Amino acid sequence: MERAKQIIRKITRVKTIPEDLHETSLRRCLNTFDMTLLGIGHMIGAGIYVLTGTVVKKKAGPSAVLSYLFAGIAALLSALCYAEFGARVPKAGSAYSYTYVTIGEIWGFVIGWNIILEHMIGAASVARAWSGAVDSIFNGAIRNGTLTHIGHLSHDNQWISEYPDLLATAITIIVFVIVATGAKSSIHFNSAFTILNGVVIIFIVVAGFSHADGDYWRDNQYGGFFPFGFEGTLAGAASCFFAYIGFEGIAVSSEEARNPEKSVPIATLISLAVVTVLYMAVTSALTLMIPYFEVNMAAAFPDAFAAVGLQWAKYLVAIGTLLGMTSSLLGSAYSLPRSVYAMAEDGLLFRFLATVHPRTQTPVYSILIFGCLSAIMALFFEIDTLVEFMSIGTLTAYTIVAASIIIIRYLPVDKCQFQLKPEEAPATTEATSEENTEKSSIVRKSKSHDDFGKLRQSFREIPVLRRFDPGNGVVWAVVVLGLLLAGLSALMIYGYGELKEGAWWAVVVLVLLFILIVFFYMIIVAHEQNDAFVTFQIPLVPLLPVVSMLLNLMLMMSLTYITWIRLAIWMAVGFLMYFSYGVHFSRENRTPEGYGPMVEYHGDAALPDTNLATAMASDVKEQQPPRRDEGFF
Repeated sequence: MERAKQIIRKITRVKTIPEDLHETSLRRCLNTFDMTLLGIGHMIGAGIYVLTGTVVKKKAGPSAVLSYLFAGIAALLSALCYAEFGARVPKAGSAYSYTYVTIGEIWGFVIGWNIILEHMIGAASVARAWSGAVDSIFNGAIRNGTLTHIGHLSHDNQWISEYPDLLATAITIIVFVIVATGAKSSIHFNSAFTILNGVVIIFIVVAGFSHADGDYWRDNQYGGFFPFGFEGTLAGAASCFFAYIGFEGIAVSSEEARNPEKSVPIATLISLAVVTVLYMAVTSALTLMIPYFEVNMAAAFPDAFAAVGLQWAKYLVAIGTLLGMTSSLLGSAYSLPRSVYAMAEDGLLFRFLATVHPRTQTPVYSILIFGCLSAIMALFFEIDTLVEFMSIGTLTAYTIVAASIIIIRYLPVDKCQFQLKPEEAPATTEATSEENTEKSSIVRKSKSHDDFGKLRQSFREIPVLRRFDPGNGVVWAVVVLGLLLAGLSALMIYGYGELKEGAWWAVVVLVLLFILIVFFYMIIVAHEQNDAFVTFQIPLVPLLPVVSMLLNLMLMMSLTYITWIRLAIWMAVGFLMYFSYGVHFSRENRTPEGYGPMVEYHGDAALPDTNLATAMASDVKEQQPPRRDEGFF
């Protein structure tokens, strides 16, 4: 039993924040404009030119306009959570770093592992789409030539591609080489492609509306606005969420931002707003030009313009397609190695992956290895398989980040790892004053700072809740609330027919879940919230994060069961790596009872550095504030 508790303490320990939040081996060279275009470029490519045709024809019809709106709202709520953490913890790794700091190492690893999957598959899927766009310009010559000279890989296989896509592999390698040259040069490429793509998108919208026919939305002979019902609109929203995941690239790049506290939230909100408007506009234009069932999923916009007599326009749209998907591919290729770098820097992945090239200041081994893996995926896998697999990992990350926001808002100051500024610290003991002087801070003085995480005065006599240490009651309430929201999401998705027909058991379960959700929500609200942070904060906490969790879980439930199986396999591989390597070599594993000493890597060899381990042990005892190795258990 004691051994089990020790293991739980180890895997739920939290990341210690350095004194200087801005200290990094990477180069801080990005401004708000750079990061905004990075987010727009990452989101706008494959979403418009690849995903729109599939969602319109197979899932939602004209109501795909609402699918993008719903997905955009869900993405906005998640983006607000990312923006708050990105301003508060300006480090590479995005949701991984936020979760590690807030609720523990194992959860941070789960998120980081899913983020790696997201960007790796994102790069491969966009590369496949890029290759398909080029092939459509040459009327399928590339596909036919490959099948003639190389042959088939598979026939009607859901996993493996029909033929090896050599062009997709080549463009993936080229883009990762560009990323390896440095952050600023990568951003310059991305900005140029994004701006040119924006011009093409504006043309699509204007030309599309000039050939619009409202009967395609109104007339039942064309299926009306909801040809697949509202369920189809929701299913489309789950797929459309793929189009918004690029905003996370802004948070990933925060360690290279000049002023991350301002740039991350501003760039995130602007890019999401711009992209949502563009998605809705181009989807409206497409479904008003031709009936939804005539949309060509492989080349939706070029064929639509050809159908209305604008043959020449399809070539301009093809150019825009390549520009947009190139910027999207650059976004994934830029974010992937930085996510790997963050985990390797913390010791949860092999430490050589955190090696930064002295001239380009980029994580070279991460770029090399994971760039090759993305290229191999682009060579062998179908795009539909890649997209669905990526969506579920992304939604998992977004859900846990939203939960983390609630948790950190109700932690007492000594547990959230952000202390009062020395000049604003309240007069306490001399030891406390010296301790605060040692630490950097993003927390201002608050009248109620001593009560953060405690029950409000009027609720302090509740028998069960008063037994929890400050902050822990909220943690358990969030965990239970997350499970209840998952149950509600499953009922709404899988039991929608029974609810619609008024089945008694479905109604009873719905009412019971609703009552329990409100009950545990009120437990969270009954505690004193930490309102002393000086960086960007989400309004209406815990309401907005709870709504974000619910929307993300509903989108996850809309995905196919085979996608959940793929996720389970990926996580099994991740846990094998974590428990065999990461838990032992984590930077936080530096106390006497830890699993192993810190190691320092010299070239390819990992040598125990006893001097480093001794120095760190001394730091823990003499200089560092008490750390929460015990997590919340």
